[in-house]
Amino acid sequence: MKQSLQLKLGQQLTMTPQLQQAIRLLQLSTLDLKQEIHEFLESNPLLEIDDEEYTSSDTPLTLRERDSDDTHSAEKKVESNSSEEAKVESEWTDSIPEELSIDSDWDDTYQNSASVSHSNNYENDGDFESRNAPEESIQDHLIWQLNLTHMSDRDIEIAYAIIECVQSDGYLSISPDEIWESLTTELEDLELDEVIAVQHRLQRFDPVGVCSIDLRDCLLVQLEPFREHPLYKSTYNLVDNYLPLLGNRDFSQLSRKTKLKEESLKEVIELIQQLNPRPGSIIDADDTDYVIPDVSVRKRNNVWQVELNNDALPPVKINETYSAMASTASTSEDVTYIKNSLQEAKWFMKSLQSRNETLLKVTSCIVNRQIDFFELGEEAMKPMVLHDVAEEVGMHESTISRVTTQKYMHTPKGIFELKYFFSSHVNTASGGECSSTAIRAMIKKLVSEEPAKKPLSDNKLASILAEQGIQVARRTVAKYREAMNIPPSNERKRLI
Repeated sequence: MKQSLQLKLGQQLTMTPQLQQAIRLLQLSTLDLKQEIHEFLESNPLLEIDDEEYTSSDTPLTLRERDSDDTHSAEKKVESNSSEEAKVESEWTDSIPEELSIDSDWDDTYQNSASVSHSNNYENDGDFESRNAPEESIQDHLIWQLNLTHMSDRDIEIAYAIIECVQSDGYLSISPDEIWESLTTELEDLELDEVIAVQHRLQRFDPVGVCSIDLRDCLLVQLEPFREHPLYKSTYNLVDNYLPLLGNRDFSQLSRKTKLKEESLKEVIELIQQLNPRPGSIIDADDTDYVIPDVSVRKRNNVWQVELNNDALPPVKINETYSAMASTASTSEDVTYIKNSLQEAKWFMKSLQSRNETLLKVTSCIVNRQIDFFELGEEAMKPMVLHDVAEEVGMHESTISRVTTQKYMHTPKGIFELKYFFSSHVNTASGGECSSTAIRAMIKKLVSEEPAKKPLSDNKLASILAEQGIQVARRTVAKYREAMNIPPSNERKRLI
């Protein structure tokens, strides 16, 4: 075989490290991006937090430029804020006495210092750990009450074993028989009645009904304070014997079994609704997840404007002191390290800027296409897919998908993920299109306005939507209803 040289022309897409970094930052959520910035600050000394920009940035980045009047008023506002801070600082300084008593305390002397705070100071954002410390668990709450209760050492040991088996909803994970079997090796001559007696005592702890075996046991304990109620016996009988019928909302069968008329049955159900089927949820509540919006939408002068949330991320800048060392470094290794770090810092800042511009552009496109949603509500949502936005802003669909994932928008109607505004369409009788989000909103509205004694079935909901020109099948209505966690019609039926 003869060897030869050949020249070929071709096109090839190469993912540079800078492009890979920009794409990776684009798909990160606000919390992940904040963590990424902190990690980069720790690894690269050429990048630092711009404290001056962070404390003085009162106007967010928008697509619409502020006119001269708005800029002038903003400058006046900053000047007035500075003068007010200087005035507060001078008053605080003047209030410091020259001489302090021997047993004086700092908090007693400088009470005004606690009220002076800078909400935009990134370094002074409060004690994060104390604000996010885990709340008291149901076991801790029961043990605290147990330590205040006079019980024998034997009963206390049994109580600890029972409390260890309490779940977050307040119910026992295993039966008293199993608890008794596990304690027989530790406590001699232990009887099952002893375990049950301690369990009954723990059930009267706060919250009442905790340490119960099942729902029936829990509700019966909570009914004890209502012994003087005229319908106590009827309520006790219903909970003790006919609780499954109440769960199935079979009111006709329930009325016949309990021999209660409709009005009396209503009062019994009202009394049961005052009880807590999950007593442990009062104490062992799940931690609330807070969402930091990436952008905000507000109406100004009858125009909807999109703004980036500048407070969500710390602003960064190049450290001029370290960057100047590139010309004064003594060794070539130092010069190379500083130049490489400086280039990486510039690339990182450029990637952040590109992310903000792309996010702002895509969000503005979404707002412009969904103006009716902001004006009229969910029922006016228009169908929209990734291709529609990608075609309008001149980007690829994969880029739009990255931008809208785990990014949130703060609106006058609440906080929504950008993905929320994308939905498929359903054809209407007039030849138009209707968003699936709008259809779900219509179903939710119809269910909220339905008669309590005769709720709307899926077929009836489909018929009502067809009368409004929206052709949807019964199974589609059922799918949308289940997605909104709305129970079927037989479970929505109620007497009151």
